Amino acid sequence: MPTPRKAEIIEELQKDFEESVSVYFTNYSGINVPQATRLRDAFRDKSVKYKVSKNTLTRIAAHNAGFTNIDDFLTGQISISYGKDDPSDPARVIKEFNKKDGNLEIIGILFEGERFEADKFDELATLPTRNELIARFVSGLNQPMTKLAVTLQASMMKLAGTLDSLKNTKA
Repeated sequence: MPTPRKAEIIEELQKDFEESVSVYFTNYSGINVPQATRLRDAFRDKSVKYKVSKNTLTRIAAHNAGFTNIDDFLTGQISISYGKDDPSDPARVIKEFNKKDGNLEIIGILFEGERFEADKFDELATLPTRNELIARFVSGLNQPMTKLAVTLQASMMKLAGTLDSLKNTKA
């Protein structure tokens, strides 16, 4: 029977799993305190939760949340990044951190409820943001209408030019 404090931690971790659109499991060994502080700050700027918890408690919380296929991710010194808004935000932060400061080793990923191995990390880190995708979509919808308007305007300009030249030749 877990202690009340452990039960509270399990409940909090379970809530994080349930509310997250992506979860990134990383090995944080070899990262010093100043690096970890910079990493936490970068995650906070992107509204990403970053936690280190006991693997056993994390495993119980993940199972309670319905993720029974991640037990092999939870070995060693594991930190977890929970993406709430944009599923690729944690990946971009980790990629930027690895370029500048340290070497967070990706162990595994839960992305939109699906399990991925570490080899998918680079692909997920280069995905455009949600806002960029929306902008591309809207631009794609707008482009045909813009072309139609330009075509109609050009035809009207030709007609107006023809009528004007006809008026000048008659006068």
